[in-house]
Order: sequence, then structure tokens, then C-alpha cells
Amino acid sequence: MKPDRSFEAALDDLLTSERMSRRRLLGRAGGAGLSLSGLSVLLSACGGVKGTDAGKTAPAASVSVNHPKTAIGDWTFSNWPLYIDKKVLKSFDKRYGGHVKYIEDINDNFEFFGKVRQQLQAGQSIGRDIVVLTDYMAARWIRDGFVEPIDRRNVPNAKNIVDNLATINYDPKRQYTLPWESGAIGLGYNIKKTGRELRSVKDLFDPKFKGKVTMLAEPYDSANTVLLGDGVDASKATLDQILGAIDKIDKANAAGQFRRFTGNDYTTDLAKGNVWVSLAYSGDLVQLQSDNPDLRFAYPEEGAMLFTDNMMMPKHLAHPYAAETMMNYVYDPAIQAKIALYVNYIPPVKGVQELVRKQDPKLAANPLVFPSDAVRAQLHPYPALSAADERKMQEAMSQVTGA
Repeated sequence: MKPDRSFEAALDDLLTSERMSRRRLLGRAGGAGLSLSGLSVLLSACGGVKGTDAGKTAPAASVSVNHPKTAIGDWTFSNWPLYIDKKVLKSFDKRYGGHVKYIEDINDNFEFFGKVRQQLQAGQSIGRDIVVLTDYMAARWIRDGFVEPIDRRNVPNAKNIVDNLATINYDPKRQYTLPWESGAIGLGYNIKKTGRELRSVKDLFDPKFKGKVTMLAEPYDSANTVLLGDGVDASKATLDQILGAIDKIDKANAAGQFRRFTGNDYTTDLAKGNVWVSLAYSGDLVQLQSDNPDLRFAYPEEGAMLFTDNMMMPKHLAHPYAAETMMNYVYDPAIQAKIALYVNYIPPVKGVQELVRKQDPKLAANPLVFPSDAVRAQLHPYPALSAADERKMQEAMSQVTGA
């Protein structure tokens, strides 16, 4: 169905006035993603996909690829909703010619994978030149050979990548991925309710907050955060360690510690005071704090999980040079600053904070968007699990949540 242009215009006005984050809007709308039970079904269905039980990380060997310069033409970019200032797309078209067909059709990593999986397996084009997927799904696509390497000669601005994202466990040399935006998973809380600042993962389990805590249903976020609290480097966690963290969550839940397990919808309970503490996404709290100054976000002292959504080129794409030109464009600090001002997530490009400060000093000073170097050093990517281990993890968590 063709989008209602008047609705889109009204939504843009709302975003401009409220700075609503992508994840917060999806939470308000009830989300378009799969439940954990549905996700488990999809994982089971996909378990036999070629290569899905291969090693945990991509090979470190360098790959050679040559994408010659061509006319940009008409090409396609799939992303999550509300994840770019559309003026950036218009300026790209004006500068380079051609036209980018920008589709906001990624609402859930597994849902999107389910839509294109058969084409990928069959070695066919999925009709997109860039897709933006979260770390664990990006790892799966790389492992299964579903992505085209990046010709870095066409992306000289890739040198501007922030140090803590320059390498990642599933793509050590960033041969297949470049980060789009990042966010941290930490402690969202109402200081009037808690009566004190929170600093530790252990605060989620404080009996004083019994029944007033929400936990994220996604185990990549929740179980790995618990592991950090126990002193484990979650980016290198084994399945057994993750299952142990899920067991700890299960026992606390049975004791009544958690009010419920959530997706992005924890924001409503936190804003209304129904809960005092939530395992939360940093980008949401940027927005919530503008409405309620009693709300806080803390990066746990033991470290925090970092999710990154990554630009990738699907195998058999039609316009690799156009895709790489866009990657180079958004890694220009001036362009990335425009994106950061709009989405309020952690930008992957050096030099952005100084440019944002000229337009929005308050945002530039916000540690949820621009973490200090010390905090960045404590942000951990997701572990790179095999498909079989990922399926076991999700199934274990669904038993806890009742999904």
C-alpha cells in the first residue's frame, strides 16, 4: 500500500518537535517484530540453512574485491524506520545523481531475514543494495555468505570510524560491514522512586525494588548484561555461560523481582512510574528525560552491552558502487552530524560531537549520545553465536518469559 503522504508529513513534524527515537516510536506503536515464540519458530525453520552452524566468527583473511566507478543510477537502501534525516537522502541524490529508493522495511531482524531468506539461499538478488542489520544478524549473513565485501577504495571516509567500532568479533577487518548507529543497554530508572543513583547490574536484582523492575525479553540484551554484572566478558560468552545467566534471571523472576519482560514498551511503565527500574536502551532515555527530568540512565560500572546496526551489501546486489558511495557519504562527519541530530543514537564517526555542539550544545553534552572515551572502552558487542547456539539461547529465554 502506498504510504499516506499527509501522515508522513505529520510524523516528520512530530519527530522534529519531540526528537522521538526510532525504538521509542516502535515501542509506542506496539512494534512490528516477532514475539519470542514466533522468533523461536523462525530460528527452528532456518536451522538447516547452508552454513548456519559454521564457526562463530568470520574468517580474518583479507578478501579482494573490485567495484568500478559507474553512474549511480537508481538503487535501493533498506533501513529501520525513523533512522535518517530524509534531507540527507535528497542531498545525496543532488550531489551524485541518480535516485536512492529508501525503504523503511526493517522492523525486526528475524522478520526481515524471513522475507529474503529463500532468495539469499538460492543465490538471487533481494533487490536491495544496502541493508542495515543488528550485530547478531549481520554476523549470521556474513557466516552464511550472504553479503558482498566492501571495496574500501570507494569508501575512503571509513578511516573516520570511531576506535571502539573499528573491529568487531564477526568481521574483524570490517570487510563486510560499516556501523550505521549504535546504542547501549543499561539502567533506566526514576530517582525519586529508587531514592538513590544506580550504578550496577546488581541493582536490577536489589530486593528493595522487588516487583518494580522490568527486564528485556531479548537475551542478547538481558542475559549478556547479567554476565557483565558477574564479571564475564559477554562479547566472548559461551552458550553455557549465557544459559547460566538466563537461569539467574529465571530464579529472580520466580521470586517476584521482575514486573514483566518487555520489548521497547518498558518506556510506558517507566514514564508513568509503574516501575522504578528498567533494563533500557540509551536512545529511549534521551527522549524520556525530556518529558520527565526524574528519569536517569546509567552505564553499569561493570560495563554495558552495545548494539550496533550495520550497513551491508547483500550478495548479488546490482549497484555496489552506489552503495559504497553512500557509505562514504554518511561517514563524512558533517553528514553524520545531521543524522545524529535527528536520531539521537551513538554515531560511529569521529569528529561529529564538535559539529553537533554548534547546533545543539545540549545534545552534544549528552553522554547517552556521545559517551566518554572511558565509557566507550566499557561497551561490549554481542557474542558471535552459531545459529544452533542462538536457537538454544532464544528457546531457553522463551521458557522464562512464557512467550
